[in-house]
Amino acid sequence: MMSADLLKKLILQIKFKEHYSNQKIDIFSRFSDSTESFEELHAYYLKVIEIEVDEYANVLKVNVESFEPEIAQNIALFVLKEGEYHMNIMGKRLAQEQVDFLEHQVMNLNTKFNTSRQALIKYQNKHGLISPVHAVENISNIVADLKYEHASLQYSKKALSSYQSLHSPAMIKLENQIRAIKKQIAKESAKLTRESGDALNARSAEYQTLELKALFAKESYSGALAALQSTRIEAARKLKHISIIQNPTLPEYPIKPQRIYNIVTFVVMALFLSLITQMIILIIKDHRD
Repeated sequence: MMSADLLKKLILQIKFKEHYSNQKIDIFSRFSDSTESFEELHAYYLKVIEIEVDEYANVLKVNVESFEPEIAQNIALFVLKEGEYHMNIMGKRLAQEQVDFLEHQVMNLNTKFNTSRQALIKYQNKHGLISPVHAVENISNIVADLKYEHASLQYSKKALSSYQSLHSPAMIKLENQIRAIKKQIAKESAKLTRESGDALNARSAEYQTLELKALFAKESYSGALAALQSTRIEAARKLKHISIIQNPTLPEYPIKPQRIYNIVTFVVMALFLSLITQMIILIIKDHRD
């Protein structure tokens, strides 16, 4: 509202310079038409336009000093409308820039999420496992069950050996069962402890890494999407966040100059100077005598 650009529009639309440099205006109040400096005209403009900001109520008040009430009203209305337009455009542009930035972020995060998800699916298809982590847990449970069964058979063998020979059919059957369980335990344990690149433990670790990447990408994408939606709502709410509450009124009585105050001040100063002058004259006469 106080910018030089707005003053240029006022010069074209309302003949700002012509009005304030009118020769009918007293020399102390009017703008000197002899100067061609735009900077001086802008400095004069800042003197006759006053912007009051009420930060508590978020209200701007525009006061215009002019030598004609219609000109003051027109200038105030022009300044208000231009200020409303430009500030709303600026707010809309800033909001749109935020939306555009978040849309770009959402697109990038969506690409990363899809890439990480495809990598996880590809890994599952390659190794024929839905989740190596669950496979490890299942095998661990199988090994634990086999070890428990092996311990039970060992206990049964010890109890049976107390009254049967080692070559009895029952003992031979138990021995065969124990050997079979040992082989099964070794086989299942090898799946977990094999040191080759295809070991289930290694695949489980690789799978967890891919799964965490996919989960992080998903959460980042979801967060950005929520932020975008929130920003869009806020931007729509602020499409017009500055409005004219009260149009400029036509002045009915000039506030300035303050005639009564100026007259009283002039009379008091004149009396004071007259008194001083009389005292000086009396002192001079007294000195002569």
